[in-house]
Amino acid sequence: MSVTVRRALPEDAEAVIALIEGLLEYEHIGPMAPGSHERIAAEMAAPEPRLTAFVAESDGAIVGYSIVYETYSTLWGQPRLFIEDIFVLPEHRSTGAGFALFRAVTRHALDRGCTQMHWEALTWNKLAIDFYERLGAKRDEGWYTYRLGEEGMRKLVS
Repeated sequence: MSVTVRRALPEDAEAVIALIEGLLEYEHIGPMAPGSHERIAAEMAAPEPRLTAFVAESDGAIVGYSIVYETYSTLWGQPRLFIEDIFVLPEHRSTGAGFALFRAVTRHALDRGCTQMHWEALTWNKLAIDFYERLGAKRDEGWYTYRLGEEGMRKLVS
């Protein structure tokens, strides 16, 4: 069973969205927000998309995906790549699909001139943490991740 990775095409949106739903189920987060399917599909087809999606295929089926986007480090004065999602269907783990996705994302980051990649992992997701650490990734110490939701954003600007 060989695994190939390629940039996702607009016609892959349905498969990518199904995998996003699989990730959310795996992470016990819940369903996607209303309208997310349509917005993600539209973004994947946009002339200047805000995200880049990759898919891993095995025997002609899409079995994993990653969504990334660039950020910018003012400290380094250079772009970085943020990995929003990386997910492989449970039955296709340990096939090299996750590694192939991560390599493709890393190649994309280097091709774009990025000097770092960043992502988050749930504290209980030992499988992912072990995978990242085997790749040589280091967990940031001394930083907290914060989030301000839409309600808080609207309150702030009103």
